[in-house]
Amino acid sequence: MSLEQRINDLECQIAFQDDTIEKLNQTVIEQNEQIQMLLKHYHKLHAQVITLQEDSSSQNNGQILDEKPPHY
Repeated sequence: MSLEQRINDLECQIAFQDDTIEKLNQTVIEQNEQIQMLLKHYHKLHAQVITLQEDSSSQNNGQILDEKPPHY
C-alpha cells in the first residue's frame, strides 16, 4: 500500500470519526434538554404532591387516611 493511499485512508477515518462525534454531541445536547424538561415537570409535580398532602392532612384533622373500613 502506497503512502498516498494510507494518507487517504486516514483522512477518510478522521472524516468518519468527526461525523460520529458531531452526531453524538447532538444526541447529548438533545438528551440534556429532555432531562432539563423532565426535571422541571418533576419539581412541579413534587410541589403539587406536597400541597395535596398538606391540604389532606389539614382537612382530616390528623386522622389516618389509610384506615381499613370496619368490615375488614
